[in-house]
This record gives sequence, C-alpha cells and structure tokens, in this order.
Amino acid sequence: MGGLAKDIRFTYAMMLIGTLALTGFGFPLFKLGFAGFYSKDAIIEVAYAAHGPMAPYAFVMTTVAALMTSFYSWRLIFKTFHGERYAGGHHDHGHDDHAHGHDDHGHGAHKPHESPLVMLIPLGVLAFGAVVSGLIFYKQFADGAGVEAFFRDAIFMRPENHIMHDFHEVPKWVPWTPFVMMSLGFALAWYMYIRSPETPARIAERHQGLYQFLLNKWYFDELYDRIFVRPARALGRFFWKTGDGKIIDGYGPDGVAARVVDVTNRVVQLQTGYLYHYAFAMLIGVAALTTWFMFTGGVK
Repeated sequence: MGGLAKDIRFTYAMMLIGTLALTGFGFPLFKLGFAGFYSKDAIIEVAYAAHGPMAPYAFVMTTVAALMTSFYSWRLIFKTFHGERYAGGHHDHGHDDHAHGHDDHGHGAHKPHESPLVMLIPLGVLAFGAVVSGLIFYKQFADGAGVEAFFRDAIFMRPENHIMHDFHEVPKWVPWTPFVMMSLGFALAWYMYIRSPETPARIAERHQGLYQFLLNKWYFDELYDRIFVRPARALGRFFWKTGDGKIIDGYGPDGVAARVVDVTNRVVQLQTGYLYHYAFAMLIGVAALTTWFMFTGGVK
C-alpha cells in the first residue's frame, strides 16, 4: 500500500470525503461542514451542557475520541494514498513489470486500478450523503422542536429536560473544541506518516512497554479470556463431565441400563443347561414352599 492517489483518483476522492465527514470537518463560525461535523459537535456540546455527575468526564472523553478519530483516519489516508509505494514483485527493485511481460501472465505485481461501477456508484452516493446530509437534516437531530417532531414517541424526553435548548447556549469555545481536536489529529498524522515517517518506529522502539500495551489493544482480549472465557469453559466442562456424565447419565439412563445388564447377566448364569442344576433349584423351591406352609399353617 501507499502512493495510490494517482492510480485510483475517484476512490481517493471518495475516501477523502468520507474521512472529512468522519473526523467532523467543518467551520464552527458558520455552522457549515460535513455530516460528521454536525453530529460530533452536537454530541460534544450536549456532554458539556449536561448536568449529570458524569457530564465532565463524558465531555473530556468525547474530545479525546475526536482527536484519536482524526489521527487514525488521516493515518489511513496518508499510508494508503500518499508516501512511497509498497508493493511486491519487481517494483521493489525498480524494474518495469511491463518490460518482462509479467503483468500479461499474472506473475508480478499488477498496476492498481479503479473498482468496477458496482462499487464506485455506491461510493459516490455515500460521499454525496456525507457532504449534504448534515446540512439538510441538522434541525431534525439538533433542534428541540425538530427532534420531537422527527422521533415523536420513539424517544421520551421529560418535560423538565431542556438539554436540547441548553446545548445551544454553551460557551463560545466549546464548539471549537472538536475542530481543534480534528486539526491536531490531522497535523500529528501528517507529521508522523508524511513529514517524518521514521518517527513511529523510533517511538515504538523507545517505549516498548507502552507500544506492546497499545499494540495488544490494552490486553482486553487476554483479560476477557482469563476472566470470562476460561471460567465459563471450566464450568461447562464440569457440568458436562460431572453433572451430565457421572450424575445424570450415571444414575439415570446409563445407570439403569447398566443395572439391567448386570441382572440379566446374573440370570443368564442360572441357565446352565444341566438337569441336576434345575432339579436342585426345584428342591430349593419345594423346601421353601414347605417351610412357608409350616410357619403359616397352610392355605385357609
């Protein structure tokens, strides 16, 4: 990847529009910008205007999120469409694939090209929405009367909740906060991946612990596995092996079946086929019946 802007110009333009919308690019002074500008400004201003105990925390976290969103979004643009080309095959050695005929046979790196229209048309539609949808639907989502008219009974707002009015009265510096965060994220990404592309590697080498911590996503996957996955798996294995296998099946269907087999095996052993065994069994029966008559007085 890298240096693809001149090869896929339309895709680059659409991605650029999407990035501007995602990072909330706009002009707070004129309340004019891409779709993300309206939604991001509204969320941050509402967080500032809220009166709950977690409102300051929400405001700080949303502004930090705006900075991080801008940084990684512009990092994607710079590493994909700008800078030097990173490709396999003969491109790495400065050779011309066409001179060797590799492109014709599919053996080398192919020249990047635009996607078919089935991909480009939806990209264009989405980009158009990213440009104009915020301006068109702003009142439906950021104006008190517009929100009530649009959502009606889908969202319940208490009569004493005036947040849709209060966030329009925040100090003048608050609407500029996402713009500043977006600009800082852009400048930082430009410096690290265009102006000084060796800086990220140098920082990672200098701060290995922090780099590994962030690279492994704060070790959330490992913590989730240790706290939830492994105990759940152990509990499931216990219920499977002990509860279901040994207790339910052991004393239930499997246990009953095993006892029936044991009894039938014992009964089968009585059927020896020898006449004197049967005669002996008959004598035991006669003796038992005679004893019963002696003690009970016979049939009355």
